[in-house]
Amino acid sequence: MTAAHVCWSYDELRAFDEFARGFLRAGLAAGERVWFVAGRRSGATGEWLRDVATTAPRADSARVVSCADAYPGGAAIDPATQVETYVAATAEALAAGFTGLRVVADVTDLVRTGEQRAAFARYEYVIGRHLRTAPMRAVCAFDRLELGDRVVAELAVLHEASHPFSLRSGSTPDAAILDGNLDLGAEELFATALGHTDLEPVDGVVTVDAAGLTFVDHRSLLALQRYAGSRGITVVVRTRLAIAARVAELLELPRVRVEVTG
Repeated sequence: MTAAHVCWSYDELRAFDEFARGFLRAGLAAGERVWFVAGRRSGATGEWLRDVATTAPRADSARVVSCADAYPGGAAIDPATQVETYVAATAEALAAGFTGLRVVADVTDLVRTGEQRAAFARYEYVIGRHLRTAPMRAVCAFDRLELGDRVVAELAVLHEASHPFSLRSGSTPDAAILDGNLDLGAEELFATALGHTDLEPVDGVVTVDAAGLTFVDHRSLLALQRYAGSRGITVVVRTRLAIAARVAELLELPRVRVEVTG
């Protein structure tokens, strides 16, 4: 798997355990330190990892970490503080001679309330920028039976390779990356995702790299206009979709500029 920031939601544990163990095995094979943070229903992989640690060349290569230790911010995490926690953990792994840090974390308990979800969604967006270049890979796991499809969808789209679209941080605070399909049913989900971004305009402008966008409905462009208007900024969308520029022109969106590339 090439993605550094992955979402995995589960209702049936067998598939999750298989995926998580494969992900962690790959980390051990790559010389990384690996962590597993268990949820209420997902402890079996933790027991497996403890067994793996007993036979690993280094006892400190694999750890089962409590949610409180991995996410020490309390009921609703502080995004910046949590990023610093993982920056420090990655640096510690490197200093110990590992090639990086790899984490599977069942964070269901951190997104049960609206306040928790809003904080964690902002963190998901911010940590994405760190993971673009850091020697760290992470899987955020959610129990779909406990949270429901809607909650999982709101968090999933802030990760790489998400369906139906992915909105994640770019390399700088004024940039975001948008991939996938913004069809008729995506408007509300897209608007919610925009609200979780920490985009910081430069001279009043933020940029969305939408080279991977395959379709955009006019309602999502209107959602982007509302987002930009509420913040008093201009959003520049760079996409291969000429039709997106035409639709934006017809809608006369004063705060959204669509530039066709390539």
